[in-house]
Amino acid sequence: MAEAAITLKLLSRRMLSADIAELVFARADGQALGAYLAGAHITVCVPGGQWRSYSLCGAPQDIDRWTIAVKRERAGRGGSMGLIDDLGIGDHLQALPAQNFFPLHPRAKSFLFIAGGIGITPIFAMMQSLQMQGRTDYRLIYCTRDAAGAVYQDELLALSGPGKVVLHHDHGMSEQCFDFWPYLETPGQQHIYCCGPASLMDSVRDMTGHWPREQLHFESFSGSQVPVSQNRAFEVVLQRSGKTLQVPADKSLLQVLQTAGLGLASSCESGSCGSCRTGLVCGQAEHRDLVLDAQERCTAIMPCVSRALGATLVLDL
Repeated sequence: MAEAAITLKLLSRRMLSADIAELVFARADGQALGAYLAGAHITVCVPGGQWRSYSLCGAPQDIDRWTIAVKRERAGRGGSMGLIDDLGIGDHLQALPAQNFFPLHPRAKSFLFIAGGIGITPIFAMMQSLQMQGRTDYRLIYCTRDAAGAVYQDELLALSGPGKVVLHHDHGMSEQCFDFWPYLETPGQQHIYCCGPASLMDSVRDMTGHWPREQLHFESFSGSQVPVSQNRAFEVVLQRSGKTLQVPADKSLLQVLQTAGLGLASSCESGSCGSCRTGLVCGQAEHRDLVLDAQERCTAIMPCVSRALGATLVLDL
């Protein structure tokens, strides 16, 4: 069952760059939003009616405000442009409670943050959280096309002090990409958190194959599906309601659930953001996502891309 939505009111908007806007929201009813852990995201209903997920980048201890940064994707499906261009100060929108699939590990001794472009947003919140705890055992590598695209640059440098932040601009030339190997060649005790374009995260994954898996953390709201078999029709049983739905080969499980009135949130629809995560009760799932680990796949599924290997899945809905 979908979580109850919260009505938010836009308090302020400022352009951080030519195409990235910072939006600050409060609850429309004036109540506190509550604290969240760094790495969390919210899913909002944008002016066009789609549900989209964005990392919270404000100070996690601020219980009255939710801050996100949105990049205008001109070739996208209109969600980002609707938030930046159509939502006015004081306007309302619906949002789901904050969720966190990218939390700081509670026992990590140190951190290496790697961000590309708008991927700085959850990491900015992480750095603020660590500083509030009096921890300085981290380093940030922040890669952008140019200096103009390095949002929150001044805040990051002021927050961390000298030597903690490495800024790199490749000017769109592959030969000028940052060389991560000196930082990743020898596994250490630090946990690596990476967020950014697929190309950046693929590079970091390739160079950390010899690292302990539990020390690697990736977050993405866009991405490619993993290789899968040909789609087949199957049925899904909703345990709470007792309903049985048919999922044809040419429809995703998410589409069928939404058509049936299940208000599941979604964003990337490519299995890489975690917004549509749903409880899996039983049945053999074909997991096609890039989010769940082996243990989580026993009890959860991403219905935007994943399907059934057998005839039936039973979901916690």
